[in-house]
Amino acid sequence: MRYNGGMKILCAGQAVVDCITRNIDKESLKNRSARAESIRLNVGGDALNESVILSRLGHEVQTACLIGDDLAGMIILNALKENGVDTSFVQTEEIDTVIADIFAEEDGSRRSLNSNAVKLGGKSLSAENIRDIDALSLASLFRAPLDDPKKVLELVVKAKSEGAYVFADTKLPVYKKLTLEDYAEVLPYIDLIFPNETEAAYYSGIFGDKEEDLATMADVFLKRGVKAVVIKTGEQGSWYFDGKRRFHHPAFAAEVVDTTGAGDNYAAGFIHAYLNKEPVPVCMAFASACAALSVAASGATGGVRSLQQIENYLQKK
Repeated sequence: MRYNGGMKILCAGQAVVDCITRNIDKESLKNRSARAESIRLNVGGDALNESVILSRLGHEVQTACLIGDDLAGMIILNALKENGVDTSFVQTEEIDTVIADIFAEEDGSRRSLNSNAVKLGGKSLSAENIRDIDALSLASLFRAPLDDPKKVLELVVKAKSEGAYVFADTKLPVYKKLTLEDYAEVLPYIDLIFPNETEAAYYSGIFGDKEEDLATMADVFLKRGVKAVVIKTGEQGSWYFDGKRRFHHPAFAAEVVDTTGAGDNYAAGFIHAYLNKEPVPVCMAFASACAALSVAASGATGGVRSLQQIENYLQKK
């Protein structure tokens, strides 16, 4: 099976610099100078991650994000340009570019530390950036710069006026309490949303990890107008619900190095296959392959390198 790129996609949301510390020596934390296996800088953030992966899969990608006029902002711009992403709609503001401290454990699990910079000074993205696109991905819905429902509504209305698909990946709010009710006008414009199980539980108010629990979580989104829901459940794979159909795809086995950005890689892979009109189970398989390659490498964009790589991977499964 051959997948084609070439779609025009705008990825909107967070772009950050990740400082990833792997395997801290817990015993050494008692000292003034602690030790870790490695400390590396990587670019990250949902919009950046999706943009880079979709560009490597052959699409014409633009990124809409907010950065500061500082060193971290320069790193983000350079990374996007090096990966063939159009940075015309990156907004440089008088803010601190977000730098996230991520602590990765030996089993691949991680914790993150955020500062006030994640609020991006309360600034939002402009809907004027949306024109002549096939798809809009709200890569970090509920997190700045997508934490103002009125501004997000302007984005999705403009995208639909262009005839574009609208996708959304979700984040948990950090400094601002937000609910699905706040986004009641936005949700009917979303063709497909990608929460993980924690996010789905938080926004739906439904808890549990059984299939029917996940289906009930998805129903909350569907009843608010979202056309379809994919719930990512890590090692347990992913579930698709649209009110009429449901599918499950197990996660591909992988030697886990770093789970940072795995969900973004999944979303990018699903969007790629979906825009190629593939059946939902095929979209889930392609997305799962992207996620598996992602967790086997350090950094959010270190695993997926090309479309051919994914095709070769899937042929072996």
